[in-house]
Amino acid sequence: MTYCLALKLNAGMVFASDSRTNAGVDHIAMFKKMRTFINRGDRTIVILSSGNLSITQNAINLLEQQGRHPENRNIWNVESMFDVAQLLGECLRSVRQHDGAFLAQSNVDASANFIVGGQIRGEPMRLCLVYAEGNFIEAGEETPFFQIGETKYGKPILDRVIKPDTPLDEAIKCVLVSFDSTMRSNLSVGLPIDLACYSESHFDLNLVQHITDDDPYFSQISRRWSEGLRGVFASLPSPDWLSEPLPRDFPL
Repeated sequence: MTYCLALKLNAGMVFASDSRTNAGVDHIAMFKKMRTFINRGDRTIVILSSGNLSITQNAINLLEQQGRHPENRNIWNVESMFDVAQLLGECLRSVRQHDGAFLAQSNVDASANFIVGGQIRGEPMRLCLVYAEGNFIEAGEETPFFQIGETKYGKPILDRVIKPDTPLDEAIKCVLVSFDSTMRSNLSVGLPIDLACYSESHFDLNLVQHITDDDPYFSQISRRWSEGLRGVFASLPSPDWLSEPLPRDFPL
C-alpha cells in the first residue's frame, strides 16, 4: 500500500508521496513513487503512482521511452495536460494488457492508479486522476485535491482545511499532517516522503524535499499536532444531557 496526494490551488500545486511498497514484521521495501518531467520555460509535469509496482514502473518507463522519439506524439510535445493524462492512460492500458493475464495466473492484483499534474505553456495548471482502466477525471473548484492509495486516514484534515485559495505554505503543513495521520493508523504507509511544490506559471519546481525520519520540521509537526488534538479534546464540554458524570466503570 502507499499514500500519494496532490493539491491544485490558485497559487500553485503541491505533490507528495510516501516510499513504502510493502510492510510487515520482517519486510519493508522502499521505492520512489514520484516522477517529474521538466522542460524549464515550457512544461512541468509531476506523476504520482500507487498499486502494483511493476505495472506502475513499466507504464512510466513506456511513457519515457515514447518521449525519446520526437517524431511521435509524446509527453514532451503534446499541447495540454489532457493529452498527458491520455498518454499515461494509454501506457497503463498497454502494460496491463501485456502483463495482466500472467499476473492473474498467480492471483496478483495488476491494478494501478496515477495522479498527474502540472502546467504546459499556453494553458492553466491542471490535475488529473488516472484510474486503473486508463480513463481519468480532472480536479476542479469543488475538488482541489486527489489522493490515491491509503486515503481514508488523511482525508479529514484535507476536507477541513484545503480550499482553492489556501496559501501554498499552509497547504504544505496540511499535507504533512495528512501523512502523519495516515502513518499513525496504517503500517503500510511510511517515511521517507517526497514533496514537491509548484507555483503558477513558474514552469519549474519551487521546492523539492525528501523528508526522512530524522527531519526536525516533520517531527515538530507530528508532535504539535498530537498535542493540539489532545488539548482540544480535553477542552470539549461533556454532553449537557448528562445530569452527573458517568462513573469510570459505567457499562456501555
